[in-house]
Amino acid sequence: MGKYWQVIKNSWSESTAYRLNFILWRVRRVVNLLLVYFLWHAVTAGKNTLFGYNESQILTYVLLSNVVTSFILATKTLDIGDEINSGNLTNYLLKPINYFSLWWAKDAADKALNVFFSILEVVLLIFFLKPQFILQTNVLFLLFFTLSMGLGMILYFYLSVLLGFIGFYSPEVWAPRFVFFVISQFFIGSLFPLDILPKWLYLSLQALPFPYLLFFPLKIYLGQLNVQEISIGIAISLVWIIILKETAVRVWNKGLLDYSAQGR
Repeated sequence: MGKYWQVIKNSWSESTAYRLNFILWRVRRVVNLLLVYFLWHAVTAGKNTLFGYNESQILTYVLLSNVVTSFILATKTLDIGDEINSGNLTNYLLKPINYFSLWWAKDAADKALNVFFSILEVVLLIFFLKPQFILQTNVLFLLFFTLSMGLGMILYFYLSVLLGFIGFYSPEVWAPRFVFFVISQFFIGSLFPLDILPKWLYLSLQALPFPYLLFFPLKIYLGQLNVQEISIGIAISLVWIIILKETAVRVWNKGLLDYSAQGR
């Protein structure tokens, strides 16, 4: 366990060493958040409800999405493909560490920093913009919200790892990841709640892993799902986690058989 704690500390050191990159990343996140916030603020102003949401619900959804995405989507696994292509993977194979646990540790460090700053950003925006932010006080909903975020974090980890494992078979690892990022931003509900889509499309999305990365936890927080709907969502999340984990392990084992690091 000590070696993975050292990985976390090293990751924090790297983040502080490249502080400008991190600051610019957070600035971009805040700018994107403000764009979406003011768009929905303008759309919902003066309306009792829109698409089944009132102004306080939609603005809470938008602001809280900044925190949830920082917890679930913040990841260092973006570097896996490049490390495979460059041959740096060999450095890990020669050490007594579990490769998946290594990236869990790196992710933990990255998530801790991102969540801290995202909470700070949201608190400041609430202070200055003074929206009608909803504070959920129902303990049951808060517990389910926390559980759904944990499952979403695991789900996204294995999705991202699988994208990184493309490096075993192709030198082009960023194009597939970029396409995935663009598509996922729509399907996770970061721009708008997914249930404003046509019903047939919304129901179809429920079978995919994407809604459980953002939309599902936020719906729980807002208290818009009953226990049965929450239970179904959690069950689907667990099924996808099992599928993706098993797939990731199989691809990893198969990839190692084909892996070679010329010149190292």
